[in-house]
Amino acid sequence: MPGTKDVVIESKPCEGFMECREQKEECAYRAPPDMWNFAPAIVTGTVLAAAAQISNEAVRTGTRALNQVGRMTGELMRSLFTGAGGTDPLASFADRMHSPLFVDGRPDGLPSITVAYERHGAGRPVVFLHGIGSCRRVWDPVVPLLTDDHHVIAIDLPGFGQSADLPESLPRDLPTMVNELGAVFTELGCSRPHVVGHSLGGLIALRLAQAGLARSVTAFAPAGFWNEVERRYAFAVLAAARRISHLPEPLVGRLVTTLLGRAVLSGTLYAHPECVLPEQVITSLRTLREAVGFTATLRAGRARDLFIGDIPDVPVTIAWGTADHILPRRQALRATVTIPGARLEWLPGCGHVPMNDAPDLVADIIRRTTALPPSAGRTGEEAETLPAFCDTSLNGMLGSGDHT
Repeated sequence: MPGTKDVVIESKPCEGFMECREQKEECAYRAPPDMWNFAPAIVTGTVLAAAAQISNEAVRTGTRALNQVGRMTGELMRSLFTGAGGTDPLASFADRMHSPLFVDGRPDGLPSITVAYERHGAGRPVVFLHGIGSCRRVWDPVVPLLTDDHHVIAIDLPGFGQSADLPESLPRDLPTMVNELGAVFTELGCSRPHVVGHSLGGLIALRLAQAGLARSVTAFAPAGFWNEVERRYAFAVLAAARRISHLPEPLVGRLVTTLLGRAVLSGTLYAHPECVLPEQVITSLRTLREAVGFTATLRAGRARDLFIGDIPDVPVTIAWGTADHILPRRQALRATVTIPGARLEWLPGCGHVPMNDAPDLVADIIRRTTALPPSAGRTGEEAETLPAFCDTSLNGMLGSGDHT
């Protein structure tokens, strides 16, 4: 699409990031801390989110006080983020958003849905699906790295981003979503594309492959391979993030100009929040706040058996960040036990959203998966190549409790 390259938001690690990551690699591969070590993140988020529920007058008073105290520092920080010619990216980011296209999916016997999407590049068709509370723009750091040899289609799932929510007559479950997206693929002219998904999108991608609607799947931290304790923890983190998203934007705008503020607002998502652009944090919080399908989708996620069975004759890669603070990395092992043919890729030092932490690595994994022949799977040698933190016994892989 003409004129799109000049508006792609690129996120690159800050200087010295690779050296820092190499120094910490040993720590990333050691025994993972118990997930309750991340409980302070939930407490911090809940305390911050409480500010979103105070009276309007208190918000105005607090914002004025904060402006007075941090005025000089804020102006200095803003000047650092102001480009040549006085352009303020915080103010102009919305103007640089890609204008989406829209397509109607019309499955047989079901109401139609309308989704927003973007198309870029040429080559193998690849559909990108985002996670809960997110949108297609989460893939922005990765898309430009693939467009030379891939026809990339990034979709806003129903109820997220710029897509309308599901019709009230439609059940919010995975079989329905698979049928609807299959109809969307047909309308887009790619009835069986490669599919890349993150979190919720990763789970949907795996279900699409089971239904014969995906040529290959690359799933980054796919949802659904948790036990009940892990599910409750993940949902608590997501609910806290949703409350944070309702903080007044002037307050958020002030917080994101500091490293500490970005760490508090987005540290559960990214392993390196200091490398995330302030406008990305603002936009992701706005997207989360405006996600009309968030609550119903979270409620539907309580269902058991979100994924069961194998995916034969379809190349599947499961990729997981070793510093994922939302879905513990041991869930990756459950996924590969459930899908014996899946290839397991660890993302050293990456958090739950690796597209920002390591876009080059993410793009490389996608490219290698889409190039695999249909019968490709995980070899015995690959199955035994596990990081040092992994307990290779079945009990160690699955952990305690049932998983859905």
